[in-house]
Order: sequence, then structure tokens, then C-alpha cells
Amino acid sequence: MDTFVKGTYRKRIFQGNNGFIIGLFKVEEASNDLDDFIGKTITFTGYLPPFNEVDTYLLKGNLVTHPKYGDQLEVTSFEKILPSDKDTIVEFLSSDLFKGVGKKKAEKIVSVLGEQALSIILEHPNDLILIDGIPQKLAMEIHHTLLTYEASYKTILSLTEKGFSTKDATLIYSKYKENTLFILEEDLYRPFYDLEEISFKKIDYIAQKEGIEETDFKRIKAITYYTIKALSFTSGNTYCEKEEFFSSLTKILGFPIEIDIFEQACYELERALKIVTIEERYYLKELFDDECYIAQRIRMLAHKKKEPYSLQATLESLEKENHIIYNEEQKEAIIEAICSPISIITGGPGTGKTTIIEAIVKVYQTYFHYSNQELKEKLILLAPTGRAAKRMSTKTWIGSSTIHRFLKWNKEQNTFSINEFNKSSAQFVIVDETSMVDTSLMASLLKGLSANCKILLVGDSDQLPSVGPGNLLQDMIASEEVSTIRLKHLYRQGKDSNIISFAHGIREGKFLDETLEKGEDLSFSETDEFKLLKEVCSYAMQYQKEDSFQILVPIYKTHCGIDKMNEELQQIFNPKAANKKEIFIGDVLYREGDKVIQLTNFPDLNVYNGDIGFIEMIKTGKKKEIYINFDGNHVKYTPASFSSFKSAWAISIHKAQGSEFDVVLLPMVSIYRNMLYRKLFYTGVTRAKKKLILIGEKKAIQLAISNTNAVQRKTSLEEYLKNGII
Repeated sequence: MDTFVKGTYRKRIFQGNNGFIIGLFKVEEASNDLDDFIGKTITFTGYLPPFNEVDTYLLKGNLVTHPKYGDQLEVTSFEKILPSDKDTIVEFLSSDLFKGVGKKKAEKIVSVLGEQALSIILEHPNDLILIDGIPQKLAMEIHHTLLTYEASYKTILSLTEKGFSTKDATLIYSKYKENTLFILEEDLYRPFYDLEEISFKKIDYIAQKEGIEETDFKRIKAITYYTIKALSFTSGNTYCEKEEFFSSLTKILGFPIEIDIFEQACYELERALKIVTIEERYYLKELFDDECYIAQRIRMLAHKKKEPYSLQATLESLEKENHIIYNEEQKEAIIEAICSPISIITGGPGTGKTTIIEAIVKVYQTYFHYSNQELKEKLILLAPTGRAAKRMSTKTWIGSSTIHRFLKWNKEQNTFSINEFNKSSAQFVIVDETSMVDTSLMASLLKGLSANCKILLVGDSDQLPSVGPGNLLQDMIASEEVSTIRLKHLYRQGKDSNIISFAHGIREGKFLDETLEKGEDLSFSETDEFKLLKEVCSYAMQYQKEDSFQILVPIYKTHCGIDKMNEELQQIFNPKAANKKEIFIGDVLYREGDKVIQLTNFPDLNVYNGDIGFIEMIKTGKKKEIYINFDGNHVKYTPASFSSFKSAWAISIHKAQGSEFDVVLLPMVSIYRNMLYRKLFYTGVTRAKKKLILIGEKKAIQLAISNTNAVQRKTSLEEYLKNGII
């Protein structure tokens, strides 16, 4: 039986521009699982039209428990029960919805028009003028208010009958208001262009049910837009070339079209400000704008004069105080970061990037005589992931934050409160793991910073690029417009660390067999794909008591991919036990004690994509809940958010970026061939701090090191930085 409550709307807590609402609801009736709320109020959330305090509503959805706000009903659909008896109609007409009516006038209206008052007002508004005390202007206002009120529900009902969910219908109505049905009649695909939340596949399914032909030009134009979005967000490119674009479009369509139809679709999309075409390059408009904005801001900062600060004495004082000696390379990096409007520090593992960040913070505070509180306000440390931010925090007392948290990201509306209209007052921002920052996020960060804010970007340009479109760190370095310090001297674990030597060999494309035979911190065990899982499990048993042990795997599928590996590893790390509760999420079994990784950002809960935690409690009763401990941050999950994490005994190398582990086990076999390339392998290797265990085939390792072609992103930032915006 559906979960539902029936009753009346009481109060609005939050109302977004897109129809998202949080409110209080007085429950009169409820399904069995919510009968505890009868006679009480329940908090509800959802994408819904405005409610009034008079009508009776039936809300259907899922009961979830927010860690901060408690039980909430996530509404998926609703019904409105129109007022019918005289007293209810009086209460309705005298509510805040109808300005200038009041109780006395409402009573007069009902006494004359009776229980059919609302229908009469809708169909014959002039009848209101016959009532004493109701002038024509007020009659028309009452009619218009009631018409608008009814239209929203009727429109949303019409959309849900077509196949849209209540959420999607509300989003569409919030965008187009009274023009909704007219706009959709003109072009049913229009919401796909205008609303990020409306997927093409869903709207295309509805369109085909409505009888739209697969060769209809409006459908082809929508698929053209869908194609360029898919190309951008799967390839990481900020533009695509004409031949690739046209070829991909025909594959998605499933039938050939003439090139002039493609060109006409692109022309209309460009006129609608959805794409940008420059010669044979095709950009999503938002990616083009973001790349241009980044280039303009970076060029402006790069061409500003350096500050003539004399930091030598401060450096020498700190060296004495902390019993440390910075070499010339480090001193240059520290001085450049503080004196330059924008600079980059890049280097491989063990070159002391984090140590230099710590030194920059100390020198900056000492030189300008900032108190601890002043420093916290003026200098901000940022990273793209929660784990990377936490790692920075361990090295500096002022703490650090994810970029999303710093910009005050609103998840529901996908907007930042810190933006071009509400800039941060920070004077110096340091961003670590910059290679992971994509074009959209960098543009948002720059918009939130004042024109005079210094920026230091730190990262390893040989690591994997961002998941989203762009190749920012490499493009900025390659442009030679931004002052860049390359760290080459090895510090971490000492010059003779086998992991560090191996990683630097990978960067240079070198692989020597003897590298794998040198010492305890780096080992290699030869096996094939059919014995791999057994070998991985054998090593897992040896290291299962290590707090910081992680298995990294290039792919999810196959008999030795991440998914299969997690099934087997669960039996080693967290076997079935009478005192451990279990739950299936889809076809995956989770139990108390399981290691999991967060897949999405939950800024309100301080949990971010890539964070790793352990399931500490599972509730399987009427209210299913899972509690996960992320390094002391205890987060509650309900069925609506169960898809936001997955098993993490083995994780992908992409997900591990920005993290470090004492011991890393890295399988490498030929069946992974589609994901065997230098940047991926290098990133996996450099996650290991103390010990790296390689298992698999030497030929797979050789292939990964020699393959430099897997990630060649098409971007324009380097060109725009060198030459300015065309």
C-alpha cells in the first residue's frame, strides 16, 4: 500500500523559485506506516504548486529521516480535494489567497451563490457584481486569483497524465506558468532545453507516446542538443568537431540524415543560445562562456604587477624557529605564491607540495602580522574533494574546505550563494588538487572571488584530469601565461623510495623490471586474470587489520572488476555474523561493518563525493535507515539516499584521486586494457604512501606506461590564455 497522509497545509518553511517546497502538514488520515502522525503535523518536501490552508490534500511519497531536521515526507504525487461545504468555502475565500475579501464579504458571497460558489465564480464572474459590497474590480481580482489557482493544478494534472512525474510537472509549470500547455503544444521538447532536471530520454518517451514521428525536425534538433551534451560530459572535452558531432548524432538517432538538416538544427540551437559554433568547433554555450570567463580572469591576474614584498627575513626567521631549511626551489615557490596575483605550484609525489602550502601559510601570517582570526578571514584553503580538504587541514591549523562548501552550494537549486553578485572577502585563496577541478567549478570559484584576491593553484599535472569537462591545470601550465613553479626535488619517504622512483619513471615513460624487485615498500606478484581474484583476496587477508589499506581497480565490470571483487572481499573483511544486520540495495548486499564510498555531494551533512566510511548501523523495520560513520561524522541515510553510496573494499582509481592510503593494492591485467593508460596508472600508484603492491601481468604494466593516448582532451583554454578571446 502507498505511503500517504491526508489533511491540511499548515505552514511554509522554505519555497524555492523552481517549485521546491518544505512545509508543515496537519495529518487527519494516514497509511498504516504513518498512523503515528494522525492528529499531529509532519514536515513534507517536494516539487509542488502553492498550497492553501483551507483545502484538504492527499500527499503520497516516502518517509525519510533528515539527520538535522528529523522525519520528513518526500512527496512524489498529490491530490487536492476541493472545498464543498459552505463553511469551508467561506474560510477559503477569506484566506490570504484572496486579497480584499475578508470573512464578511466571503459570507455574503456564499449566502448568495451557495455551495456552487467557486464554480459560479470561475464560469460567471460577473455574478459577483450582483452581491452588495463587491465592486467590479474586486470581482475580477477574485475571478483571476481563483482562475490562476485552479490553472496550476489543472496544468500539473494534465502534465502528469501525459507521463511526467509530479516533480517534473511542477518544475515545468514553475518555468512557464500559464503558458505551459501552449509552449509544450508548440514544442514538447522545450523543457529539455530550459530545465537541467528534465532528461531527454524521459521527454522523448512521452513525445513518442503523443505520436511525434522519430524523423520530426523538432525531435532531431532536441537529439542534436542531447548529443553535444553527452559528448561533453562523457569525453571531458569542452568542444567537439563537426565530423565527430554529426557521426555521434546519426548513431543516437539510429538512422541517417542529410548534413543540411544537422546544420539547420545547429543554427537554430545557436540562435536559441544553447550552443556556440566557431568554425568547425561546437561548444555547449555554458562551457564556452565558462572557458572564456576563466581565460579573461586568469589573463587579468597574470598580467598584473607582482607585489614587491621582501620575504627573505621572514623565511630565515621561520627556518630558525622550526628547525627547517628550505631549498632554493621551495623558497622561490613560497615567494612567488605570496607576491604574484596568480601562480601555480606543480610536482609529482614526494616533491613537498603540501609542505610548501604549510610554509606559505606561516610566512603570509608572519609577514603581515595577522592574528589567528584575521588569517582565517583572509586566507582560505580549498580542495575539490572532502578527503583532499581534510588532508590539508592536518598540515595547517586554519582548516580547509571543499570548493562547494566555500561557495555555499544549494543542492536543490544547484546554485552557489557566493557568486558574482555576492563575492567572498578572502584576500588569498589556495586550491590543492587543482587537476581535479573542472571548467564549470573553476568558473564558479572565480566568480565568487574579488578581482584583487590572490590565487595559488597546486596540483600534479600528470594525474588524471577532472571528471567533468576541462583540462584546467595542464592548459594553464601549457599556456605559459601563469607563473609556474615546478617542484622536482624528492622529499617524501626519502630520495630512495621505490614508490616515488617508480612513479617518476612512469611520468617519463620508463619501466625497468628491477624497479619491482627493490624493497619492502614496492612489490609485484605475477598472475593472470583467472587467478587474480584469489591473489587479491590472499593479500587482503594479510592487510585486513591495516586502517589505511585500499584496493584500487581500473574498471567495474568483468570477473575481476570492482563489483565482483567487492562481493568476495566482503567475506574477508566483514563476514556474515549473527549480530550484524543486513540489507539489500538493488542486488548488492550490505551489512553492518561494511566499508562504503560516497558518490555524491551532501554539503549540508559535510559528506562529499569520494569520502570513505563504514556502516555502523542498519535499521530494517518499518523505517529503513542506514547510519554511516565518515571519520567521526555520523550520517543517517534513508531509502531515498541509499543510491548515494556503494561498497568500497575495492574502489576505482578515479574515485581515489585526491586521497592517500598507507598501503595500496593495485591489480593490473590485460583484461583491463581499455583503461590501461599512463595517467590512470600513475594516479593509482601515487595514492600509496608507505607500500604499493602490484598484482598481475608485466605486459599490462608496460602497456599502461607506454599508452599516452587515452586522455587527450579538446579544450580551448590554453589558446584563449595565450591569444585572448577570439
